[in-house]
Amino acid sequence: MSIDRRDFLKMIGASAVFALGGMGVVDGIVKDNVEAEQFRPEPGALLAKQWAMVIDMRKFKTEGDYKRIISACNNIHNIPDFSDSKHEVKWIWTDTFEHAFPEQEQGYAPESLKEMPIPLLCNHCENPPCVRVCPTKATFKRKDGLVMQDMHRCIGCRFCMAACPYGSRSFNWTDPRPHIKKENPDYPTRMRGVVEKCTFCVERLAEGKMPACVEASNGAMMFGDLSDPNSEIRKVLESNYTIRRKSELGTGPNIYYIIGGADNAREGAKRE
Repeated sequence: MSIDRRDFLKMIGASAVFALGGMGVVDGIVKDNVEAEQFRPEPGALLAKQWAMVIDMRKFKTEGDYKRIISACNNIHNIPDFSDSKHEVKWIWTDTFEHAFPEQEQGYAPESLKEMPIPLLCNHCENPPCVRVCPTKATFKRKDGLVMQDMHRCIGCRFCMAACPYGSRSFNWTDPRPHIKKENPDYPTRMRGVVEKCTFCVERLAEGKMPACVEASNGAMMFGDLSDPNSEIRKVLESNYTIRRKSELGTGPNIYYIIGGADNAREGAKRE
């Protein structure tokens, strides 16, 4: 991988500081540089103190509802389509309720609920373990709560993948570019040897747009500022019982799910 002069000078500077002051100082410098470069909101951008998402499973009726949000994400972000599942790269995917919420298992739930497909993606945690273990700060948390992945800083160590309890990160074992069905020229492609994941469509937020999955969900996915008591997402959370994935781990996941009753579970598991 080539490196430009600016990055080279940063590396040299960090090395010098390490020699003088230790790794804690280096971490601070790298983190400050990342945040300064990556968090510059443009006029018209959507802003929040803490972005969060609510997924209303009562509104997912058919397989097409799931495919629509996944395709919207894949097409915009140049996510490769590998025929070999071993090389799969995913930002949004589905798994059964039983696997997505093992902590909710109680033995007597209806089979329709256990097999109910659940949309899964990065939870953009309040206390993201992936950020703590990344040696290059390629993954970092922005001031608005988004947990980001800088593919240019990523060295492919996969520590973040090991630390994430949600399986929300994918590694490019091979060059993903030949496996992109239709490239979106407005979004960068990746290279072999880097980790990637959902970013809550940070590039669309910068343009004043909602995440692609939210737009494609027909109201089943809501996105907003969790810290604003007048936001739509707060009103939804205050009027509905929701659950989060593995919240007992203390990660503070920022995706909330409205599951509904057994009848809704049966509807959500239907196929076209």
